[in-house]
Amino acid sequence: QVQLVESGGGLVQPGGSLRLSCAASGDAVSIYSMGWYRQAPGKQCELVAGISTSDSTNYADSMKGRFTISRDKAKNTVYLQMNSLKPENTAVYYCNAIRLVYKFWGQGTQVTVSS
Repeated sequence: QVQLVESGGGLVQPGGSLRLSCAASGDAVSIYSMGWYRQAPGKQCELVAGISTSDSTNYADSMKGRFTISRDKAKNTVYLQMNSLKPENTAVYYCNAIRLVYKFWGQGTQVTVSS
């Protein structure tokens, strides 16, 4: 099974950028559908972006044009580039891997957008 470790979160001012990384071990990310989810305080976990095994991508409507998900097979890592960040993007961001009926999650990384 795959193990996922997120990094790259932190405090950023509104309008700033962050790149989150999801480093995988134990298996190749290329065989999984990968996704980034987020959970803000008091809210449900929601999909931010996803990338399929054929590298097609999908985004939540509010993130389209600002966020980009990508996969580096050589580094076995999935990224989420986040631009033009807004205070409402503040949340814990989780990496997710899905293959067949199996789902795996990372521990999450905190993103705080505040001046």
